[in-house]
Amino acid sequence: MPSKVDMDKIVSLCKRRGFVFPSSEIYGGLASCWDYGPMGAELKRNVKEAWWKVMVHERDDVVGLDTSIMMHPGVWAASGHIDNFTDPLVECKSCHLRWRADAVEGEKCPKCGGELTEPRMFNLMFKTSMGPVEEEASTVYLRPETAQGIFVNFENVVTSSRKKLPLGIAQIGKSFRNEITPGNFIFRTREFEHMEVEYFVKPGTDEKWLDYWVKERFDWYVKLGIKKENLRLRQHGKDELAHYAKDCYDVEYLFPMGWSELEGIANRGDFDLTQHAKGSGKELSYRDAETGEKYVPYVIEPSAGVDRSVLAFLVDAYDEEEVQGEKRTVLHLHHSLAPIKVGVLPLSRNEKLTPLAKEVFKRLCPNFMTDYDDSQSIGRRYRRQDEIGTPFCVTIDFESLEDKQVTIRERDCLAQIRVPIDGLEKVIEAKLKGEAFDASSLWATREK
Repeated sequence: MPSKVDMDKIVSLCKRRGFVFPSSEIYGGLASCWDYGPMGAELKRNVKEAWWKVMVHERDDVVGLDTSIMMHPGVWAASGHIDNFTDPLVECKSCHLRWRADAVEGEKCPKCGGELTEPRMFNLMFKTSMGPVEEEASTVYLRPETAQGIFVNFENVVTSSRKKLPLGIAQIGKSFRNEITPGNFIFRTREFEHMEVEYFVKPGTDEKWLDYWVKERFDWYVKLGIKKENLRLRQHGKDELAHYAKDCYDVEYLFPMGWSELEGIANRGDFDLTQHAKGSGKELSYRDAETGEKYVPYVIEPSAGVDRSVLAFLVDAYDEEEVQGEKRTVLHLHHSLAPIKVGVLPLSRNEKLTPLAKEVFKRLCPNFMTDYDDSQSIGRRYRRQDEIGTPFCVTIDFESLEDKQVTIRERDCLAQIRVPIDGLEKVIEAKLKGEAFDASSLWATREK
């Protein structure tokens, strides 16, 4: 089994380098709520953009959608969430902590060993009121998933996009679940983001498309740098399938706490469109314009959590190594995910170097997410960039004033190349796209 990274190290790095902070920290925090800092906001945005690029922009059979967080209560009645979106809850009679019954081994409280109550079902949806007067207001729910907004817009999207089946509708958005036992940092929280596609297909082709999407989604993580040995597929047993599912696979990742779900790919059959047709009285079938055949589509659903993906990419990229007797912590993030693409580091704050360093920074900013850092020694600044996963650092030294060249340092192998300032943008762009970092023997050095 591959070695696992300690979660405490990930949490510490995230706080220290501005990836993730405890929410409302100055007031003592709020359980299982987290804020993304400057580096985390960029990483999260890059994960979502990488997903949207491959799922929507690079395909002609998937379109995007952005639906409301609050929806008509009838949506959740038809989808089965009001009746079925529940977890069994037990409470300790001594310390009064509450637990998911299926997460407790034995009949005693995991915290204090006290006696537990009999399980009762607990609905995970957050309720709120819509209207100016609370007594007369309507009860609505914060959505627990983004999928239902897609299903109720199926006819709108098919009509307006003029696309044929198979057709996918993609959405990235916030979801809310009143989890009984959230935890493991950003792995399980009460507020999170989904990246989902509902892929509508002709009945009878659904098994083929399920196999297709299982492979596509597994390969996406590998292409973005996740080690293949840290991923596995797990098919759901018949006794654990959701009430709507015909079949389902999980892409699991070896998180610090063990193998856990990273993404689910489900065959939802025709459950959702059929239920919403009954609940709304609106026919939600599809007619093939060429054959005249009419049917209710089946749905294949690849559903990934943004926050879980961010955590997996951080854990998998984290590394500690020794360089010339000193410890180096580095995030080997894929170039497309790295929050900062280029760090501009003048050798020192010398007044002769600053103008040229600022000029280089201004040249790179329009094309790449760039960081300018002239505080402390050059070695410490390299280490800071390593810890946030910056692929390349550009150093301006006193020779740069004479030869108008700068040094580019590569994050992973620590090799360096010397290139002219004119054309620097093209060199960086090529390296970010995967061009080999071919350092000459003169510049192939290991920096302290």
